[in-house]
Amino acid sequence: MTDRPDPASLPDMDALRAAIDAVDRELAATLAYRSALIDRAAQIKADAGLPARIPDRVEQVAANARRNAAAAGYDPDLAEALWRVMMEHFIAQEARALGETDGC
Repeated sequence: MTDRPDPASLPDMDALRAAIDAVDRELAATLAYRSALIDRAAQIKADAGLPARIPDRVEQVAANARRNAAAAGYDPDLAEALWRVMMEHFIAQEARALGETDGC
């Protein structure tokens, strides 16, 4: 994580928008890295004969998202909802890599 200004120190909307844009770039880079990790997970799962969707892991990641959000000071419900959408996307990515026809 980079050094970030205190939101209260941002003097105007231009500065605020610049800070939001910077965070959005960080999020994009982090998601790209997560996508690369998912590609590697698909390779490992292929070698191990595992499916893309592992329900217990899905629930573990959702619970982690809630805990991480609470610790970071934002809404755990929002975090879980975002992570569930993200997980569905990445499970589909793995399923394609694994040649699964139903995406599950």
